[in-house]
Amino acid sequence: MIRTVTLFALGLAATMLAVPARALQVVATLPSLATLAREVAGPHATVECLLSPRQDPHYADARPNLILSLNRADLLVVNGLELEVGWLPGLVRQARNPKIQTGTPGYFDASLHVLRLAVPGRVDRAMGDIHPGGNPHFHWDPRAAALVAVALGKSLGALDPAHAADYTKNAAVMSARFKALAHEWTQKFAALPEAERKLVVYHDSLVYLVDWLGLKQVITVEPRPGIPPDPGHLAKVVGTVRTTGAKALAQEEYYPRGASDQVAKLTGLRMAIVPGGANFGSGQRFDDYVRGLAKTLYEALHGAP
Repeated sequence: MIRTVTLFALGLAATMLAVPARALQVVATLPSLATLAREVAGPHATVECLLSPRQDPHYADARPNLILSLNRADLLVVNGLELEVGWLPGLVRQARNPKIQTGTPGYFDASLHVLRLAVPGRVDRAMGDIHPGGNPHFHWDPRAAALVAVALGKSLGALDPAHAADYTKNAAVMSARFKALAHEWTQKFAALPEAERKLVVYHDSLVYLVDWLGLKQVITVEPRPGIPPDPGHLAKVVGTVRTTGAKALAQEEYYPRGASDQVAKLTGLRMAIVPGGANFGSGQRFDDYVRGLAKTLYEALHGAP
């Protein structure tokens, strides 16, 4: 009897050891962040994304499937700097998941790990959709992505120490790739004449991209962030383009095209319509997304690279 019980216990223990630990459940708000998380985590986590690159990250519908994803998450990866403030806090409350509350190991704020740009000295409602902590759209910049990847590796390792070395290694490899990519395109854009580095943007969301590539943003189609342009401001945009000799107008694909198309028609600006993030659903890597983005801008400003 004792021998039977012992054999049963040994068999049960062997079975338990053979069952792999449950993969971490990671949820990211934005597709570019989800893409970074998926590559850092490798096979040790499943990653979901709450938004698509065609959605404006300032807004999201509180769909039941988003709440369910948050309820199951071990780690929530957010952009921060109040980019998701209009929709995410309510979803997190409804998810009733103590693991992903602000300040817990399961809450990762990417903005805490990047160099913030365009931090306003003061903020009031007349200034439009201004973010007090700085411009939140750093996901365009591979230099910022390199920092976020390393920090993500540390957070995943803290939640899953058994695979910490893998997370650290993956993040280091990604960081090196992103830095090399950043340098490559910085050099390419630096070789352009000054006149071909002047850019009009629709929404004031490309400041990190402009900083990385050494461009000059001459004016925005929106008079203030989140405020649609009126005829008077569009006339100002047209005048600025003609005065500065700007070559291209860039905007995310989820913003309306009417005003930008009108400006381009009147001035001859070339349009650079860019995706709002990496195509997470198709498996696109972050550096492939950013490389395509830089190529689109380069062609709009100068021609084929």
